[in-house]
Amino acid sequence: MAEAHQAVAFQFTVTPEGIDLQLSHQALTEIYLSGVRSWKKRIIRLKNSVVTGVYPASPSSWLFVVIAILATMYTRSDPSMGLIAKIQEHLPVSQSMSSQCQTVVSAVLFSTMLWLLLIFTMRLCLKQLLSYHRWMFENHGKMSNTTKVWVALVRIFSGRKPLLYSYQGSLPNLPVPVVKDTVKRYLESVRPLMNDAEYERMTKLAAEFESSLGNRLQWYLKLKALWSSNYVSDWWEEYIYLRGRSPIMVNSNYYGMDFLYVTPTPIQAARAGNTIYAFFLYRRKLNKEELKPSRIPGTVIPLCSAQCERMFNTTRTPGEETDTVQHWQDSDYVAVYHQGRYFRLRVYQAGRLLSPREIEFQVQRILDDSSPPSKGEAKLGALTAGERVLWAKARMNYFSSGVNKRSLDCIEKAAFFVTLDDDEEGMLGENPEASLDHYAKSLLHGKCYDRWFDKSFSVVYYKNGKTGINAEHSWADAPVVAHLWEFALATDSFQLGYNAEGHCKGEVDSSLPRPQKLTWEISPECEEQISQSLAVAQALADDVDCHVFSFREFGKGRIKKCRVSPDAFLQIALQLAYYRERRMFCLTYEASMTRLFREGRTETVRSCSNESSAFVRALEGEEETDVCRRLFRTALEKHQNLCRMAMTGTGIDRHLFCLYVVSKYLGVESPFLKEVLSEPWRLSTSQTPLQQVELFDLVNHPEYISCGGGFGPVADDGYGVSYYIYGENLINFHISSKHSCPDTDSHKFGAQIRKALQDLVQLIGPNQREFSRTEKSQPEFKKDK
Repeated sequence: MAEAHQAVAFQFTVTPEGIDLQLSHQALTEIYLSGVRSWKKRIIRLKNSVVTGVYPASPSSWLFVVIAILATMYTRSDPSMGLIAKIQEHLPVSQSMSSQCQTVVSAVLFSTMLWLLLIFTMRLCLKQLLSYHRWMFENHGKMSNTTKVWVALVRIFSGRKPLLYSYQGSLPNLPVPVVKDTVKRYLESVRPLMNDAEYERMTKLAAEFESSLGNRLQWYLKLKALWSSNYVSDWWEEYIYLRGRSPIMVNSNYYGMDFLYVTPTPIQAARAGNTIYAFFLYRRKLNKEELKPSRIPGTVIPLCSAQCERMFNTTRTPGEETDTVQHWQDSDYVAVYHQGRYFRLRVYQAGRLLSPREIEFQVQRILDDSSPPSKGEAKLGALTAGERVLWAKARMNYFSSGVNKRSLDCIEKAAFFVTLDDDEEGMLGENPEASLDHYAKSLLHGKCYDRWFDKSFSVVYYKNGKTGINAEHSWADAPVVAHLWEFALATDSFQLGYNAEGHCKGEVDSSLPRPQKLTWEISPECEEQISQSLAVAQALADDVDCHVFSFREFGKGRIKKCRVSPDAFLQIALQLAYYRERRMFCLTYEASMTRLFREGRTETVRSCSNESSAFVRALEGEEETDVCRRLFRTALEKHQNLCRMAMTGTGIDRHLFCLYVVSKYLGVESPFLKEVLSEPWRLSTSQTPLQQVELFDLVNHPEYISCGGGFGPVADDGYGVSYYIYGENLINFHISSKHSCPDTDSHKFGAQIRKALQDLVQLIGPNQREFSRTEKSQPEFKKDK
């Protein structure tokens, strides 16, 4: 109970002599320093709000404008054309102010209005410039004169040294596509999936929708687009994520892996010390907006950073009809799970962030704690893994007051969640490749009760020093979490490092208060609901079939030498692999970002096209090589065009989704929209690019390769495929499916992908000897010891 006593700032007792008041100096000091830290953060936020609010100008430019106007007036000129005099006439000032002083005040007011007008004009110009997307459709390496002028203007109007959110006010709004165009593109996308009768029926439904209900729904959607920053994102978050009543474990959450070939330290507590410290360094940069705004690689084009706002101190709260995402401004601790117990681990002491060595010391205290879990505590996390309605009712009935509410609040308000796992993961044992499959399943669902799936992200630390991350999907998409994860891994290994014994560097303040163990009062009725959630989650977890493998025969280097887009190449390979396994094509989902627009998230690229299916049929039908090559090039160009259209706001699925939501609000039925939204995505794919190449030394330390991450299958009879392109010679694949479906097998599909990649590069690649020297120079990596 020492922690509880230290948390009390004062105590008093009533005695015959009066009231005996005892103040706790330590507690009062903590309160004071906490207040100072809070006010510092408020001042930083205020300063950043001002800097971001006037961008692309700077606050100092106001002084320049004022001095320029006053200097011009000093030369007996009137740059305001009489406006300063008008302002002076209506200036509510006292009689004691001199005429000259009134003139100066009027000039300053005029200068301020002129400055604000210039800022508005510059923002409007930048917004219009960023609405230009024709550059994306030009041939690679061939830039038109119009685009060259556009790039120069973007550089001029973009200002200098932008903060993380500086471009938010200048990003264009996501445009609403024309209904006719969306319907046309949709029909084109489903043609290879339907026979003539099915396609004719769908064409009639589409024509009926386009000529009647479509225009009415479109009117409401345009009205929303005028009123809101993004006509898709809020509905997407609510209806796709938060209103889902099935478990978010496997179905929604996704994971990221550690380095593939190395483990920086085998000491669990030390790995936690360095990376937890790195996470808080990232949060500090995020709060101060010191992170560079994300851009399209190799360009000056900024991307929306709105998703970063809820990265830390965030949780998803269950509700019976819909969940909500709650975010707190600050949190000075992390919630930790170990062997059935929950702990509160403070990472700030006396207003300073603990050093990595001190965090390691505190984590080791948790690992050494032998106290048993409270009754019902060990598997409490299963509530976040099961059905959402059951969790919402349990939260209301058993966690809305008393000690349970205080402990639950502690978890939900934590900066993030940490699991200290007793298992070992990574490339282990006699079959290191196969051990990656178990590693993936561990990060995706664990034991179903040792993760807190509602937190914005949870970090898992294994007994052998390996780590990984599991992220909730509603608040942000994978690239945002991947950016954080890259920073943490790089900072851990290349900035902080470890001493010779594998411990974090630095000294320890042994007077640090011990981590606080959370207490619970779990009733038998609540335990029963925990067991029900665990049963549902365990069945779901046992059904998932994960397969992770590294493809090292060639990578994007060889693909690009063939003058081919690596992403398009891989997507065609997936189409070929699926057709070879199932002898049919399926609706294919590739996630593409729409962060060129304000509050943009994702759009769907329908990778199965007429062109890709024609190529696959030709290749499988053993057509002549030249014919296959021509069809392959056509399929690649089509896929790249689909990606460009999705990124520039002219995709298919988000528009149709929003039209469907409007129809539900209006209470009208659309057979066309109902059928479109019910079609299963049997092949769901995603690429996770390496965003911060500068943080990693790919030349001197090529073994520091992240294995990427993955997600569960979207359809019960389908596959989830994530691929991570690293460097020039490596592609990591994460494949998931369900054991309960007799038609899917992740390992067999992985083998088909390998063969498809080999066949495609053989079809279009130059002579093998051209790459023999490159491939021989690739370093060999071994499994972790």
